[in-house]
Amino acid sequence: MVEVKINDGENFEGFLRRFTKKVQQESIISEARRRQHFESASVVRKKNAATKKRKSMKTTQKNM
Repeated sequence: MVEVKINDGENFEGFLRRFTKKVQQESIISEARRRQHFESASVVRKKNAATKKRKSMKTTQKNM
């Protein structure tokens, strides 16, 4: 959970900027999007395997 306290004399825009930066650093929004729809373990494994395969293909293309 992100906790940001407003400083004395700080305007709302500055506070909002600090809050947004903190949320992005802790990757809360991306985690919420990822959890929005349930994926079974097999689907997650297939995605990870496809990602690894795609990355390995990319590195072999660079080395040629």
